[in-house]
Amino acid sequence: MTEPQMDWEDVYRQDTAPPWSIGAPQPELAALIEQGKVRSEVLDAGCGHAELSLALAAQGYRVVGLDASQTAIAAATAAATERGLTSATFAQADITDFGGYDGRFNTVMDSGCLHTLPVERRQGYVEAIHRAAAPGAALFILAFAERPFGHDGPGPNGFTADELRDTLATRWTVDEVRSATLYGKDFQPPDGADPPRNVKRSADGLLMMPGFLLSAHKDAEPSR
Repeated sequence: MTEPQMDWEDVYRQDTAPPWSIGAPQPELAALIEQGKVRSEVLDAGCGHAELSLALAAQGYRVVGLDASQTAIAAATAAATERGLTSATFAQADITDFGGYDGRFNTVMDSGCLHTLPVERRQGYVEAIHRAAAPGAALFILAFAERPFGHDGPGPNGFTADELRDTLATRWTVDEVRSATLYGKDFQPPDGADPPRNVKRSADGLLMMPGFLLSAHKDAEPSR
């Protein structure tokens, strides 16, 4: 099924930050940083307000955040300046078809970007981040499971584990797909439907949504 194209400028121009902007990196990705699985230079693909990028920069990583929304990029840049983080830079880009970074990044991280893309644009995204990755680079993608709010609920379709694996395996060597949790703020769906009530909540009131964490790598170039 084809998913509608989001107006990301409209999303980030609202008075209230979008539900996925929780003021911190997603815990599943923060754990990867703590475990030493991230290497500079890092691409934060679809960075939004870029709390992941900012957390990485605060720990000394060099990171580039790309997002379709110029409003989100401006907010991320301002936050980096305010916090004195000089190793994080941000740019507006079509995340499904961007250039200028060929072979640059040793780690690519996706904090809920892929599952928001229309199905017909996902392979363009897979190609673009693969092109930007250095040989041997690691890839981590956090994505919704299939219909996280139920079949009649709001939100993107998400993936089964096999669908997520197959989507990335066209260009990347997939090492693991495991169950994971995505966190978000409560929200009122724009179509007037009831807000999600059938999901778990954390101790501080965040929604806890089922998903997957995919780990993959770009094959090293063969020696000559």
